[in-house]
Amino acid sequence: MRVLTLNGGSSSVKFGVYAVGNTVTEVSTGEVERADAGGAFFDQIGDVRPDAIGHRIVHGGIDLFAPVVIDDGVLGRLKRATAFAPLHAPAALAMIATAQAHYPDVPQVACFDTGFHEDLPDLAAVLPIPKALHAEGVRRYGFHGLSCESILAQLGHTPPDQLVIAHLGNGASVTAVRAGHSVDTSMGLTPSGGVVMGTRSGDIDPGVLLYLLRERGLDATAVEDLIYRRSGLLGVSGVSADLRVLHASDIADAALAIRIFCRSVAKQIAAMLAVLGGADLIVFTGGIGEHDAAVRTAICGDLAFAGPIVVRTLPSQEGAQIARHVGRLLG
Repeated sequence: MRVLTLNGGSSSVKFGVYAVGNTVTEVSTGEVERADAGGAFFDQIGDVRPDAIGHRIVHGGIDLFAPVVIDDGVLGRLKRATAFAPLHAPAALAMIATAQAHYPDVPQVACFDTGFHEDLPDLAAVLPIPKALHAEGVRRYGFHGLSCESILAQLGHTPPDQLVIAHLGNGASVTAVRAGHSVDTSMGLTPSGGVVMGTRSGDIDPGVLLYLLRERGLDATAVEDLIYRRSGLLGVSGVSADLRVLHASDIADAALAIRIFCRSVAKQIAAMLAVLGGADLIVFTGGIGEHDAAVRTAICGDLAFAGPIVVRTLPSQEGAQIARHVGRLLG
């Protein structure tokens, strides 16, 4: 089976072609900026006639977790779930529509970032809010699940019993994994929670949002724009959301933004050490986690109190994981 995977992140769209049988083999991959991911995007893929297409979907709402063939009913449920991932969901729906127009007879599969965290224990999943809201689906969902699954696939059939995965990119999260299962994770109801990110605030005092609503007169749309698109590394530095730019800058706030990011990640990893009772292995992945040695050194320096822990860097192979899910579902 030849599977085309489409992975829309918050800043770019990655695509890949995989041969899926007993194993998953990468044929080709590429990446384009979000602004270029329209209809012409498929010209860059070339003359590929896939047997199936797999889409990374950040949030499937309250009841979509397992990979599923996309039909009109699924599309309706995805549209209702856009409130949970306003930075990602509309673009993913647009990509599905474009792919359906380009490959009208090819089955398309939605693969969810929340799927890996579906069975979080109640200690992690239940938010400290009125119980009635939890019954309506307001809970911790967790994200970067496809990335976490790809790390486990690379570690093999016997992953460490106590594993922490730090997926650090423009979006960032930290997940505690016990015996191959997610038991806690830094992101919550939406991908805006947890650690400081490129343009997202991460965890923030709810009183700040109330202050903005009451005293500054911001409405919900303006608050959403602030916490998703104007905060994080960009907000603190006033320079950029890109750590490569911040490393090269001589502006004091750029250095401060890097320090805040590193401390934020270290604090979340420390929290996951408490959840797991220690760690056999910490894996750094994602663009920053895999390639920014200075950031990894700073984070690990903050964790020196925990004693020696094995640290590895592994690539986030979300495309291969999507292809694997598509093969299992359709194969």
